[in-house]
Amino acid sequence: MSAHCMLTGARPRFGKAVSHSHRRTPRRFDPNVQRRRYWLPGEGRYVRLTLSAKGVKTVDVIGVEAAVARIRARGGRV
Repeated sequence: MSAHCMLTGARPRFGKAVSHSHRRTPRRFDPNVQRRRYWLPGEGRYVRLTLSAKGVKTVDVIGVEAAVARIRARGGRV
């Protein structure tokens, strides 16, 4: 499975690596994804989420319940 964030939807982007001689070769920009385990009090269980660094900060602000609700609204499985 490719590196993507379950909450923000961040996916790899593609571009060019430019060397000193200005020769361009294809490269891939991967998001900074982390696997985090959160306690979901409404369901009484832990959930493991694959989140980008921005997604982790978003969970800290809105809470895990609201984050899981957003993921489910996008059609994600938790």
